[in-house]
Amino acid sequence: MSDDDDIQYIKRQRTLHYGSLEESERKRQNAAASETTTTTTPAASGGGTTTTSTGGQLEDIDSDEDYEESTKKTAKQAGAPPPTAATLANKIDDDYFDLETEMERDKVALLEEFERKKRARQINVSTDDTEIKSNLRQLNEPICYFGEGPAERRRRLKELLAGLGEHAINRKQFEEEERKQQQREQDQATWYHEGPDTLRIARLWLADYSLPRARDRLMRARDALEVPSATRAGRMVEMQKKLQSLAPLCSQVGDTRPVSSAAFSEDSSMLLTSSWSGLCKLWSVPDCELRQTLRGHASYVGGVALRPGVRADEENVVAMATGGHDGAVKLWGFNNEESIADITGHMPHRVSKVAFHPSGRFLATACYDSSWRLWDLEQKTEVLHQEGHAKPVHCLSYHSDGSVLATGGLDAFGRVWDLRTGRCIMFLEGHLGAVFGVDFSPNGFHIATGSQDNTCKIWDLRRRQPVYTIPAHTNLISDVKYQRECGSFLVTCSYDSTTKIWSNKTWQPLKTLQGHDNKVISVDIAPNSQYIATTSFDRTFKLWSPDS
Repeated sequence: MSDDDDIQYIKRQRTLHYGSLEESERKRQNAAASETTTTTTPAASGGGTTTTSTGGQLEDIDSDEDYEESTKKTAKQAGAPPPTAATLANKIDDDYFDLETEMERDKVALLEEFERKKRARQINVSTDDTEIKSNLRQLNEPICYFGEGPAERRRRLKELLAGLGEHAINRKQFEEEERKQQQREQDQATWYHEGPDTLRIARLWLADYSLPRARDRLMRARDALEVPSATRAGRMVEMQKKLQSLAPLCSQVGDTRPVSSAAFSEDSSMLLTSSWSGLCKLWSVPDCELRQTLRGHASYVGGVALRPGVRADEENVVAMATGGHDGAVKLWGFNNEESIADITGHMPHRVSKVAFHPSGRFLATACYDSSWRLWDLEQKTEVLHQEGHAKPVHCLSYHSDGSVLATGGLDAFGRVWDLRTGRCIMFLEGHLGAVFGVDFSPNGFHIATGSQDNTCKIWDLRRRQPVYTIPAHTNLISDVKYQRECGSFLVTCSYDSTTKIWSNKTWQPLKTLQGHDNKVISVDIAPNSQYIATTSFDRTFKLWSPDS
């Protein structure tokens, strides 16, 4: 007999569980607890008690019929009615694990992961580690993790782009550029604030003054159109002959330092000059004899102006204005070497140019603090402090009506301001260098600007754009001036030591004035159009006049 005969094989019965596993486990635990529960009953004989154990082992249920029979037995012993089919159905727990739904979720997540990895493989990312760090910084992600190398960093960027989209970096760059553009627009936007009563009074006065002058100018323009073309052509030819015959009338040593500026009086009988020595001198025209010396500036003077409407025999009346490098602006009278008043609101910034309003009531100053100011001489106060240029304001000029003012700055831009409203009505953009000279034509709608880019541009106030560019000189243009009577010609001076005259409308060169040994700083035309004055680094000023 072999050892295998001693082995007895026991067939394990199949067990069917109804309901959830949790319910079956709970039933098993309850059954185990009932086996260990003891009940105390009176003994059959004697005075003692007998303790019996109720319950036993759970029987294996082979089929549904066995389960029903066992249930019925239990119900009979307990005296309860047998359970029905509906009662048994209600005992089954509905808390099932939805396997198909969970599998579907896992499948979708797995497909999404595969798709993301596929997109990551298709995204082209630079191998330059610096560029990768820059891209991570644009995505607001850490540019480096602890222990992360260039390859891992590149892989991380790919995964980020796979989730955010391939154009996420470009989108971030576009948003950043748009934000910067909005910031630039806000910085360049013109802003306004409430002004004092003195400004309101000045603007109302300017409106009352300029509107009748504008009406008269338009009437003169209409009358000029009625003149026969042959007559206009004859006048132009005569003027050109007169200009071509210009010659030096007088050459005068103005000071021991360069003569920086010159301005004619309203009646063309006097010329005021300034120097880097700080002295300003008043000369008679045309004999160029010294009539008055103005002492008071501690540094060199850059701009001078004569007030219109003041006679030479009037005393203790503001007749002249000068602006210095130290920011001091002084007001002078005739026959008095000491200043009548000082304007100190610009210090310590340089005042490059000063100009009187055509009415003589207001004084404009161009300052190197990137602003210009308007002073009311009757109210004796500053009525306007206008900003708008990004760099120092170097030059300015009034419209013949007195309604607007043009400024030019070292930022290569010019601006036209309406004095009656304070608004910038035109932006002169086109020069490649600083604007050193600006002037209005008497016709009221043309503006000339001279720049560091050696060109002179003509702007149309009606079209709000440049109409012509004159390649005028071989060096920077330091000043420009229109003929004051009718604007028939334009004069430009330059650091190439020459002064040139250009015809209006055609902008052809008519005459080149040569005679200075050094750079020409400024130029002015007498109101009667008989003289042209130029100042230079050679410490002289010259008067030019047509041959008689």
